[in-house]
Amino acid sequence: MNNIETNIYSPRQRYLLLIVTLIVLGLLTLYGLLGYLTAFLGAGILYVVLRPWFTALVHKRKWNRTLVTVMLLLFAVVVLIIPFFALTSLLIDKVRIVAQNTDQILATVQGIERKLGMQVTDQAQVRTLLQQGATKVSQWIPTLASSVLNVIVIVGLMLFTMYYLFTQEEAFLAGLHRYLPFREKTLDELSESLRNNVNANVLGQGIVAIVQGLLTGLTLWGFGVPSPGFWTVVAFFMAFIPVLGTPLVWGPAALYQIAQGHTGQGIGILLVGVIVIINIDNVLRIQLGKYMGDIHPWVTLVGLTLGVDIFGIVGLVIGPLLLSYFVVLMQVFARENRVLLHLVPNSVTGKAEEIIDKSMEVRDEAEEVRRTQ
Repeated sequence: MNNIETNIYSPRQRYLLLIVTLIVLGLLTLYGLLGYLTAFLGAGILYVVLRPWFTALVHKRKWNRTLVTVMLLLFAVVVLIIPFFALTSLLIDKVRIVAQNTDQILATVQGIERKLGMQVTDQAQVRTLLQQGATKVSQWIPTLASSVLNVIVIVGLMLFTMYYLFTQEEAFLAGLHRYLPFREKTLDELSESLRNNVNANVLGQGIVAIVQGLLTGLTLWGFGVPSPGFWTVVAFFMAFIPVLGTPLVWGPAALYQIAQGHTGQGIGILLVGVIVIINIDNVLRIQLGKYMGDIHPWVTLVGLTLGVDIFGIVGLVIGPLLLSYFVVLMQVFARENRVLLHLVPNSVTGKAEEIIDKSMEVRDEAEEVRRTQ
């Protein structure tokens, strides 16, 4: 009698069960880490931003890998992370103060209405809107507004992830090549696209926001608007919003000055905003788009809407980045399908891929020529 027990599953069933198990464990892991997803996304973004420096110092100049990694982490903390959280904290505190002291805003609104000769609001509506706005802004960053410990955990996890991305870079990149379901050329295309999107959404948008925020703050300071430092911070965040942006700051400021009887100052703010600030924005976006990747305004606007709702105020950066990369993945998917359509016999596989790759290169070159003209 044969006492050897045999497995009740067929090879195909074991294979399917393995896939189901991996999916379930992956979903459970994702669910457990969902509250810290911002840390991993931030680590990935900063890795892409700082990697050219890491490559130049470690791979070209042969500096010590650990030393360079620590230097880059310190740079990220001092130059990027601390200022961003400080500005965010200032913004939330000021909005709360404004929401609790609505008399000045009510007086300003009533002054504008008197100038226009009509009444479009009442005090109860204004107070309700201000309170709702303060609540919404506070909800954008619950970690910063209510839990310092949670902020420390997120920042620490982000730095810890960045440390291993740099110190074990080769193993990380090899893992991507091994487990991602793309061909080698497709992975190179995705890598280039990720770099361009990060540069455009992080570096490009950041530069535009800083310049416009400073110009707006200086304009308001020059024309006597109260609290120009606070409005500089507000303009910095508003500058991430395409089309609307800083006019949401200097436009009401001009109306405020006019309502206070300073008509000349109000007109001056409007002139500087329309002639200088808006045109500086257009020039910078066009020039940066040529060097860092041209992101469509629709992608930025929808990405901001989704990103802020999901990730809070850091979604100003993460949202457009994720949406633009989703668009890239859809293009890659379409490209891979076109390759599969050419895979009739195996002998023509390579030729089909070469044809598709060549057509994509020609299209990209034509697009680059059109964009630089």
